[in-house]
Amino acid sequence: MAEIFFTADTHFGHRGIIAMCDRPFYDVEDMDEGLIRRWNDRVRKSDIVYHLGDFTMGATAGRGREIFDRLNGRKHLIIGNHDREKVRTLPWASPPRDRLMLRHPEEKMPVVLDHYALRTWPSLHHGAIHLYGHSHGSLPGIGRSVDVGVDVWNYTPVTLNEIRPTLERQQAVLDDARAARAVSEMDDEARGDAHTSELPL
Repeated sequence: MAEIFFTADTHFGHRGIIAMCDRPFYDVEDMDEGLIRRWNDRVRKSDIVYHLGDFTMGATAGRGREIFDRLNGRKHLIIGNHDREKVRTLPWASPPRDRLMLRHPEEKMPVVLDHYALRTWPSLHHGAIHLYGHSHGSLPGIGRSVDVGVDVWNYTPVTLNEIRPTLERQQAVLDDARAARAVSEMDDEARGDAHTSELPL
């Protein structure tokens, strides 16, 4: 059975991203080859990969196509801010789009895929997960959202099962914060009631 993977922000061909994100590669050729190798070490030809944007930057159309063809899996693109026409017209398994509500076989609710981190998203209150890129690890997820970019996940695509512990930790932190806020509000109300009862009539 095919596995489903998620990734973002590969920036194939982008020399500057190595220093910008402190990537452990010698030069852009080393980075491209390293990312391709790590991708193919995990992803089989029959697997599905959702790339959440910024596939290449600075690579020629020919180089982008060469890299695309070397990557295993049936690849889908969620469009990022650097994905120009030469990226959008690659032979993706489905038409590239800005956002996708993915019906994942392991989830009751849709998984919301977007290049950008959202503060809120469809079906959030029912437990829907949101996956994003763009931030290169600089914008931590909250609750049930997480950055799936290569800079966060050791330069490799990840599955939902691998993401799940991070989501659970973040949700626990959010739940604790909500509980603390509720207790604080109850304390404030109690103090307010006590103060009010002392006021002269």
